[in-house]
Amino acid sequence: MDDLSKVAREVRACALCGLSASRKNAVPGEGPARAEVMLIGEGPGFHEDQQGRPFVGPSGQFLTELLASAGYKREDVFITNVVKCRPPGNRDPLPEEIQACSQYLDRQIALVNPRVIVTLGRFSMAKWFPGQKISAVHGKAKCVDGRVIVAMFHPAAALHQQSLRSRIEEDFRRLPEIVKSALAEEARATPKPPDSAGEQLSLF
Repeated sequence: MDDLSKVAREVRACALCGLSASRKNAVPGEGPARAEVMLIGEGPGFHEDQQGRPFVGPSGQFLTELLASAGYKREDVFITNVVKCRPPGNRDPLPEEIQACSQYLDRQIALVNPRVIVTLGRFSMAKWFPGQKISAVHGKAKCVDGRVIVAMFHPAAALHQQSLRSRIEEDFRRLPEIVKSALAEEARATPKPPDSAGEQLSLF
């Protein structure tokens, strides 16, 4: 029977792509088995690779502050990444690396079954907002298979580009409102025709 600990064990032993050769620790993710909110980043950085835990470096500290501003504690949410091993030099993950890791992420989503998924950065955003730019859809939400998907900038973006900090903070402060509106609209739309699933919500 599949469970989160089984997925984590497989991730730590994984050799499906080249990232396994350069990692110190794989980073499966962490959080409650039935978290209402799941946050999905891009990939581990230096500090995460050292500790085997997600979002423990400077961007992770900022994420904890952002969550608090939205009324969430870190231990209340499930946090993971699109790729579970650090890309060398913190480069962008390659398509084949994302594909190799996708089975783990899909299983985690199925097991946690969150009502809300917050994508952090463009690589996790692309799974639900294909072909769109994060500058255009950040802070926006849509319902897919009964879940609310909210696109956000990666917290690290604010560390590299201070002008984004206030925008990221504002998106997170509005997260409870976004989630409430999205769920209300989903309820109003039920039952909906098959071709409307995943249609972007007009929240703004």
